[in-house]
Amino acid sequence: MTPAAAILPSRDEPATIAAVTTAVDAALNDPCAIIVHADSSDHPATSDHFTATPTRARKISLTSLPRGKGAQILEALTHLPDTAGPVLIADTDTRNPDPAVYRELLAHGDHGYAIADYPRYWDEANLTSHLARPLIAATTGHDVPQPLAGDLALSARALRAVRTAANRADAQLRPAVDGYGIDAFLLLTAAPTGRLTSVTVLAPKTHAASFPHLPHIYAQAVPVLLALTAGWPHQLAPGASAPPYRPAHRSLDHGRRAAMVAALDAFAPPDPRYDACPWPQAVADAWHSVRNGADPHEAAHGLWPHYVHRVRTWLTSATPPDERAAQLAATHTRLFGVLTTHSTRSRLS
Repeated sequence: MTPAAAILPSRDEPATIAAVTTAVDAALNDPCAIIVHADSSDHPATSDHFTATPTRARKISLTSLPRGKGAQILEALTHLPDTAGPVLIADTDTRNPDPAVYRELLAHGDHGYAIADYPRYWDEANLTSHLARPLIAATTGHDVPQPLAGDLALSARALRAVRTAANRADAQLRPAVDGYGIDAFLLLTAAPTGRLTSVTVLAPKTHAASFPHLPHIYAQAVPVLLALTAGWPHQLAPGASAPPYRPAHRSLDHGRRAAMVAALDAFAPPDPRYDACPWPQAVADAWHSVRNGADPHEAAHGLWPHYVHRVRTWLTSATPPDERAAQLAATHTRLFGVLTTHSTRSRLS
């Protein structure tokens, strides 16, 4: 049996890398396994902590890599044998790493692609809940609750597909794949190669906040999402009944909410015109434009103020906590409807 492997992409994570490494090693539980640390930190502390962490698995430390989560992961893949698999990829900013989760991902990843499904706090995961999950489900038929989760595992066959697709990636799209677009790229490239499994995790994941980096993440992830779903070989498919959304509740004090809204206002100022194109109609318009030949970066740029308006509305609405999941699910279902209506309208025009 081919030994499993793990890839740990990191940038300035000295406080968490050791615990993640220990948990991953416990899940691998094999002296023949390999853990590749792909680091692009500004200082050596993260790689030093990784090197100093005792493991049963053999360790490979890659340092001074170019910044970009995708570039780090793709570089790490070159240090694994072609027959390696399953390969676990784990976020290194996780503050509550669980060997049992990694172990289950590896078990399911051996047959295709497995990705963690953990509840996210209601004010987080906005890119996932409002855009990535419903768009992927409507256009591919694969409803993946956390499609951009950083904890996942791939089979040898899926890895070969990823390597091939990365080598053939469009020159304009490749920088996004080398960045935060890698999560969508891995999922949408691996999905046709085998079984797609979401591994349910009961507790919310605790990790570094991504909200401050929202424009950067969006600019890399959304062009990849639009390009790969628009190029999906199948017709629009609603898929099976979606598992419910699981937004975890926590109180958002006035000061924090005000700071988040102020940041959104700086990203894209409020404009009443966005209400004339209610979410998720703007998503359907962007997706169809890419499907008809538009540049995915330009389509994502045009969608950006509508997306910011959606997140601002979500954070400031008076929706009771026990109704948030239903509201997300309703929008999820509505996106398939507007995509289908848009497609029909395009054929008739």
